Amino acid sequence: MIDLSSKKTKMNRLNAYFRANSVIRKLVKSPLLFAISLLSVGVLIAVPIVKASSIQDQINSLSNQNAQTQSTISTLQLQASSYQDAISTLQTQISAIEAAVAASQAQQAQLEQQIQADIAQIAQQKQVLGSDISAIYVDGQMTTLEELASSNNISDFVNAQTYRNAVQSKIQSTLNTINTLEANQQAQEIVVSQLLKTQQSQQSQLASAEAQQASLLSYNQSQQSSYNQQIANNRSQISALEAEQAAINERSAKEIFGPASGGTGGNCATPYPWFTGGQSNAPNGSYPLTWCNASQDSLLTSGDFPNRECTSFAYWYFTTVEGHTGFSVTGNADEWWYTANRPVDQTPTDGSIAVDTAGAFGHVMIVIAVPGESYGGSVVPAGYIDTISMNDDYYGHFFSLQRPDAGFYFIH
Repeated sequence: MIDLSSKKTKMNRLNAYFRANSVIRKLVKSPLLFAISLLSVGVLIAVPIVKASSIQDQINSLSNQNAQTQSTISTLQLQASSYQDAISTLQTQISAIEAAVAASQAQQAQLEQQIQADIAQIAQQKQVLGSDISAIYVDGQMTTLEELASSNNISDFVNAQTYRNAVQSKIQSTLNTINTLEANQQAQEIVVSQLLKTQQSQQSQLASAEAQQASLLSYNQSQQSSYNQQIANNRSQISALEAEQAAINERSAKEIFGPASGGTGGNCATPYPWFTGGQSNAPNGSYPLTWCNASQDSLLTSGDFPNRECTSFAYWYFTTVEGHTGFSVTGNADEWWYTANRPVDQTPTDGSIAVDTAGAFGHVMIVIAVPGESYGGSVVPAGYIDTISMNDDYYGHFFSLQRPDAGFYFIH
């Protein structure tokens, strides 16, 4: 059973609680300063509760995925830039080769004209050669003695011999010219043909390399589009999750502080200076107003615990708000950890009952946020829990406090 001590005894316990907390003890001298400071040292009152930690985990996971995907996209963009630079270089080389091919083709056309001219010259030289050969042939029918006998004088014979030598020399020169022209023609044809073959091969290789780079660039851009779509999809999921989270937060806030269930006001609402927004707007944790407005310990509530005690609030909240029907526990608050019919450990979770065994009768609270979770717009630090409970001041009022979790037991 609950020991219903006198108000004097309860006030002594409250004073001991304040003395244990040097920060509160120093600030309590100024009611206004105390009220303001409580908000900065962990008293969180009438704020939405974020219990959708799993949703936040999903949001964080999607955000991390987006960050990693964006990093991949940045890498792809660098690769794309490299591919584009390679394509530009290849296009420049292709343009140079195309210009060289055009020059070679022009040279080939010019060479073809020269070859045709050489062919005409060779034909002309051959005709001259034929005439010269005919002349020599005619003149050569006579022997030297006959030629000498037919000459009018020695001078005619010498002139004829000189002419013959000149014709032979001309024939040899013509043959040399023809041979030279034909050799030059063949050499130039070989050079131009090989040059064109080399240039066309280079042109083909460059075109193949350009096509390969273009293919890589296209694949890269396709990957970027795919990753950008993943980011867009994740952002859409994040928006949906945030909307769901906001809805859960809104429902949670109504469950605890909503006026529909008597969430504010009443005789058990948080008093001044802890809440400065007016007593009618002060939070009462949605504790039923029938129990809230009755004098403390004047009636029994669910679980047969006196109203406006920490045990009454914790039992009501755990069974009604958290929905743990069939919960059974006996004794004062400091006995709950071993009389409860639910699992008990020393790991806090949202909605669990925190059992503090210190003091004559202990204290029980509801955990509303654990380290790493957001409550009231701030993240709960390591080693602390955010709690709601009744009768922290021994006058049956509702409080929302952040406390170190060391030494507590937790009923789940």
